[in-house]
Amino acid sequence: MNRCDECAFVYASAPAGEVPQLLRGLADRYGAALTEVRDPRRRPAEGVWSPLEYTCHVRDVLRVQGERLALALAVEEPEFVPMGRDERAVADAYNDQDPAVVLAELAAAGDDLAARFAVLGPAELARTGVYSWPQPEVRTLLWLGQHTVHEGVHHLLDIHRAARAQAAAAADPDPVA
Repeated sequence: MNRCDECAFVYASAPAGEVPQLLRGLADRYGAALTEVRDPRRRPAEGVWSPLEYTCHVRDVLRVQGERLALALAVEEPEFVPMGRDERAVADAYNDQDPAVVLAELAAAGDDLAARFAVLGPAELARTGVYSWPQPEVRTLLWLGQHTVHEGVHHLLDIHRAARAQAAAAADPDPVA
């Protein structure tokens, strides 16, 4: 995967030298996005996460990618275990968490991962691991960083969609009438 048709993210738009800055910038973007939402815990549809749940997910993606980065620097071509996104959302009660705390944790995780990527040279960025999504494939650490940026950008789209849905519902509280 080098492009996302849904959110139009192109992995090459995040070259190695920009990955740290893009990761650090996610915190401000998520803070701004959550201010657009009337109720960050409200799910826009059945089976769709709330803006808060997406924010928790991105925080955890940043943390897990940091663990994967460390593993790939220590072990030749490790297999990255799936993070269990849906199970984690339930086990950690994403929708019950405090949005301010989640945003602070997202910022810290983004800063930490950005700092880790900032010190990598071409040889480290070329190291590989087996990433299981969308199917098992050998990926470089550069791709891992780009994919992490993509996750952040993509889920901002989900939050903006939820904000629009909430605004539309508020503007027309009785759509059946």
